[in-house]
Amino acid sequence: MDPQLLRTFVAVVDHRSFSAAARTLGYTQSAVSQHIAALEADLDALLVTRRPVAATEAGERLLEHARPLLLRIQAARADIGRLREVRRGQLTMACTPGALTPTVAEAVMRARTAAPQPAVSVRVCGREEAVRSVLTGAADLALVDGVAAPSDPLPLPDAALLTVCAIAQEPLAVLLPADHPLAGRPALRLPDLATAHWIDAPDAAVPLRQLRSAARTDGFRHRLSYAGSDVRGLGALVAAGAGLTAVALTVAGGLPGVTAVPISVPRIVHRTELLHPRSPTEEAAELADDLRPAAQ
Repeated sequence: MDPQLLRTFVAVVDHRSFSAAARTLGYTQSAVSQHIAALEADLDALLVTRRPVAATEAGERLLEHARPLLLRIQAARADIGRLREVRRGQLTMACTPGALTPTVAEAVMRARTAAPQPAVSVRVCGREEAVRSVLTGAADLALVDGVAAPSDPLPLPDAALLTVCAIAQEPLAVLLPADHPLAGRPALRLPDLATAHWIDAPDAAVPLRQLRSAARTDGFRHRLSYAGSDVRGLGALVAAGAGLTAVALTVAGGLPGVTAVPISVPRIVHRTELLHPRSPTEEAAELADDLRPAAQ
C-alpha cells in the first residue's frame, strides 16, 4: 500500500470530509477522491461511505493498521535524519502535565543556564502526543507519567522504539473536594469508588480506563470530560464538585479547595518515565543524565 494513499485515507476519516482533508493535505478535492478510489481498488473493499463520510467496517479495520504504519514511517525518517544531522544549541522537551514537577523544572533550568546556553523549549501535551513527538523528531526527549504496579513500566504504545527509563515513582491519590466525606481518610480503596462520579481527564490525570484496569471493574464512569492539560483547572472542577480524579500525591499540593487521599488498594503508583531516541542529541543526553539520579 502506498503511504501517501494511507495518509489521505486517515485525513478523510479524521475530518469526515473530502474537502477538509484536501485543505489539510494541500491537495485538490479531486486528488483526494482519486487517492481513496485507488486504495479501495487495491484492497478490493469499500473503505469510506460518501454521504455521510465515514469509515466502513473494512475502513475501521484498515485504520487500526494505518495509524501505526504512518507513525513508523515518520519515526524511520526522523531516526535516519538524526544520523546525518546533529542539532546543537537547542533542546525541545515534550512533557505530560503530571510529569512537570519542581525537580524536572529545576533540571530544565540547569540545562538552560549551562554553557553554552541551549535554546530550551518545553511543550505540555498528552501521553500519546509526547511519545509521538520523540518518535517523529519533533522533540528531543519526553517525560511521560501514568499509573502502574510498583516497579512495572508504563504501558506506552510505540515506546519500544525509544530508550525508556524511570525517573520517579510516588504514591497515587484520589483528588476530592476539601469538604468531601472521605477527605479525612488516611487512605482509600480504589474499588470502593467505582460508582462515584469521576472526571475523565486523560491528559491531566490518570485515564479512567487505567483505573478500571487496576481495580478490575467496569465502573469509574465519568460525569464530565476534561480535554485540557491544565492540572490547576482540573483541580478547580474537582473543588466545585464536578467529580473525582486520580493524580500523583505531590500534584495536589497548592491546589485550592481540594484534598488528596492516597490509594492503598490496589498497590499502584504514579510513575514518570523519560523517553529519548537511541542516539540523543548532546543536550538531551545531558538533561537525561541530570534527571535519572532524581529517582534514587
